[in-house]
Amino acid sequence: MGRLLSLLLALLPVVGVLKAQPVKREFRGAWIATVANIDWPSKPGLAAVEQQQQFVRQLDMLQSVGCNAVIVQVRPVSDALYPSKKEPWCHYLTGRQGEPPFPFYDPLAFMIEETHKRNMEFHAWFNPFRALMDSKKNPNPKDHITHTRKDWIIHYGGKSYIDPGIPEARDYVIDVINDVVKRYDVDAVHLDDYFYPYRVPGQQFGDGKSYARYGNGKDKEDWRRDNVNRFITLLNTTIKNEKPWMKLGISPFGVWRNKSKDPEGSDTRGGQTTYDDLYADVLMWLQKGWVDYMMPQLYWEHNHKAAPFSVLQPWWYEHCYKRHVYYGLGLYRMTTAKSGPWATTDELMWQLRDIQSRCPNSGYSFYSASCFDKIKAPVKDSLRNGPAKYPALIPAMPWIDNVPPAAPTVKHTGDQLEWHVRNPDKEALKYVVYHFPAGETVNLDRSDRIVSLQQGANYKLPEGKQRTGTWVVTALDRLWNESEAGNAVKL
Repeated sequence: MGRLLSLLLALLPVVGVLKAQPVKREFRGAWIATVANIDWPSKPGLAAVEQQQQFVRQLDMLQSVGCNAVIVQVRPVSDALYPSKKEPWCHYLTGRQGEPPFPFYDPLAFMIEETHKRNMEFHAWFNPFRALMDSKKNPNPKDHITHTRKDWIIHYGGKSYIDPGIPEARDYVIDVINDVVKRYDVDAVHLDDYFYPYRVPGQQFGDGKSYARYGNGKDKEDWRRDNVNRFITLLNTTIKNEKPWMKLGISPFGVWRNKSKDPEGSDTRGGQTTYDDLYADVLMWLQKGWVDYMMPQLYWEHNHKAAPFSVLQPWWYEHCYKRHVYYGLGLYRMTTAKSGPWATTDELMWQLRDIQSRCPNSGYSFYSASCFDKIKAPVKDSLRNGPAKYPALIPAMPWIDNVPPAAPTVKHTGDQLEWHVRNPDKEALKYVVYHFPAGETVNLDRSDRIVSLQQGANYKLPEGKQRTGTWVVTALDRLWNESEAGNAVKL
């Protein structure tokens, strides 16, 4: 009897998870990398219509596995996937640096429009300081920064970088990013892990001149961190001055510092760390409120020897400082795995379950989008039938805006619901339609009762018994603040 009781008690947490209500708020994203044509377009120089078709196919696939956001690399190597007076057209797009797509179109405007059509967020991903992927080859036109400001460029590890230690150079990068914020309806600015580059054994990053000029006697490593701090705080201020609702997200390397170096660090053995090697004090940015979300790249399995997911996932959540922490997941690990934890869907699903069960208002992003089509394991089906079975709204950010729209006034007309919302500022609103079976209490936390997330102010009702029950509509603003329920319609 004692053994049976122990077994039943051991099963209780599992039963609790099985019966747990689906999460209502969760960021579900995917990176779409353009550098080296990793995800899109599949190769340089495709005709405009083929580029568009490929992007739409990726969006539809990502939406089908539950994604509500995409993070698209729009400036991979100090170039542009949009018409810019500041930097040349990207050769990963057109096949030749500086040449526009043919027939001409604006890829960024197109991608944003298609993304928003599907009620997904578009996060514009910039690599801030990378200037050349190959320091021995410079395909850029003569008016590019690598030619006009050679004093800003440092060659290191076979690549070339804009020196973050030069104030004018940092201002230039911020101006490039803010130009996109001004001209395009992006939902967020997203930066990856490349601030100062990863260390290359036997080589020194050649910023001696800028250190001599601007170091003011500081320790060099502290000076480098201060340079990145200044960049981040000014970037955040600049884009929010331009558009107060603009989000800033950072995707750092997954280990901030090891506990062996700092008691505040994680119990890991990372060979390089965000703080000590990339000079990005991301915890301070969270503490100071300079960023809106952090998306650490946790590309390791639960039981990894040096950097286990089981250690890093809770560590980051415990250090969010009232900002959001989402998790970058290494989907690419499954593309070539023939054995081990990444050979099946088990590890990925385990990570997603941990995020959903332990981290309210959190989420994840897959690296990267094209991997879904390269994986033999049934990962798409596992997502559709598991963690992403029901829709999720992107977590709201009350520190930016916490005022929800007015509740809709709903009426039943013929075979549809119609509604109106008092909207004096003419905000672009979305609407959530809920259906509760007859006899069930209205509960807006039930994401499994969401039948539509849409932009139009009417909804065609199903026929027969599926129509019976209680119908409720809420409104969402661009920051995903949800109104109270409008008047319930009982059928």
